Amino acid sequence: MDIIQLIGDIDAFVWGPPMIVLLLGSHLYLTFRTKFIQRKLPTAIKLSVTKDPDAPGDISQFGALTTALSATIGTGNIVGVATAILAGGPGAVLWMWLTGVFGMATKYSETYAAVKYRVKDHKGNMLGGAMYAWKRGFEKDGKTPWWATLGAGAFALFAAIASFGIGSAVQSSAMTGIVMSNAPGIPAWGIGLAIAIMVSVVIFGGVKVISKVCEKLVPFMAIAYAWGCIVIIGMNWEYVWPALCLIVECAFTPKAAFGGAVGSGIMMALQFGCARGLFSNESGLGSAPIVASAASTRNPARQALVSMTGTFWDTVVICALTGIVLVSTLIANPGILDGGQIKAGADLTSAAFGSIPYIGTPILVIGMVLFAYSTILGWSYYGNRCVAYLFGKHGVRPYQVIYVIVAFLGAIGIGDFVWTVSDITNALMAVPNIIVVLLMSGMIARETKHYVWDRNLDETDETPIPVLESK
Repeated sequence: MDIIQLIGDIDAFVWGPPMIVLLLGSHLYLTFRTKFIQRKLPTAIKLSVTKDPDAPGDISQFGALTTALSATIGTGNIVGVATAILAGGPGAVLWMWLTGVFGMATKYSETYAAVKYRVKDHKGNMLGGAMYAWKRGFEKDGKTPWWATLGAGAFALFAAIASFGIGSAVQSSAMTGIVMSNAPGIPAWGIGLAIAIMVSVVIFGGVKVISKVCEKLVPFMAIAYAWGCIVIIGMNWEYVWPALCLIVECAFTPKAAFGGAVGSGIMMALQFGCARGLFSNESGLGSAPIVASAASTRNPARQALVSMTGTFWDTVVICALTGIVLVSTLIANPGILDGGQIKAGADLTSAAFGSIPYIGTPILVIGMVLFAYSTILGWSYYGNRCVAYLFGKHGVRPYQVIYVIVAFLGAIGIGDFVWTVSDITNALMAVPNIIVVLLMSGMIARETKHYVWDRNLDETDETPIPVLESK
């Protein structure tokens, strides 16, 4: 058995029925425990653009949201959707979408726990995430139980490792692939060097620099890409309804699509839809709460609502648009899959968008480059905070250097292998995160009732934020 097959088997195991049940089950359970917090989406969107300068925190609520979105709106929204369709059939798009709809409750809950138990470092900077929820949430008399310490360390370790895959190598590999396919004369090492330089000038400046760049970049790239998808959908208008019908039908029936050229089967659609949905919106992963903990917010519920909108924009809107574009284009141009040349998500995406005259390829190239670059920036902060938790402030600079090197290596040839590795590490970091959120769901539900449903969102949480001893 070669290493590629072994990694593929591990991926199939960790993303088997137990993980799907844990993930979707948590989404549904937390939806009910928070009394369908998704109903507060309009309020959440309003809060995301509301400044709260007097509240404690390092960056604005909008800055935290756009930094989280920079990490989530990436290749998963374009190549990831295509990979899910290729492996699981068109029905995977529906499962991705449902993962986003119900995942909003999980994103709200994990952020609530992270902000509630955030701490300050010796410089006054905010720190938070599942590791601190584990550490502080079960602390008694100044001591944390061994199992909570283990949960905190496991999450931080898996997240730090995952950052090199989902955040760095995967994104730079995707950027290189899309640039070289449209400009063959540019060498991979040249693209990798450019990526390394562009990443370095931002991430070494810390969260405030990253958030400022993301505040400018994310809204532009998301709106531009969504507009491009809407134009393509308009051009494929007569195939949109058949595409929607095919997506729904393939999600619940083992129907082969496009002459059997892509995956089929309910479990395949469910598995790849959920896996790519989590890869895309990261609900349950525990990544976004790390930067949300740095936001200026007067109580945990406000930032939790803001973070919830990230899942909405990422999966419910962007991934859904991409899925409809791809499936409708495949119906309109069935010859794309002839000859068996399409074997990877990037190939399918390039072929589908390239079939649209004039605008298809530019939309794909610009979208991929900007999405991937912003994801590299966002995930660098996640890994940074996890490494700081594990090894102290002295581990941050070596991590940043290695992160940039991995981005370069990803550009020169790691390939689709990294997608599979990222799926595995995503699952491993999701487990301790989901467990701690479920353990705290009673507290989250109780305080959500007070702040959200009893209309006390403007109330300030006066609980002191402890200062962490520096390592």
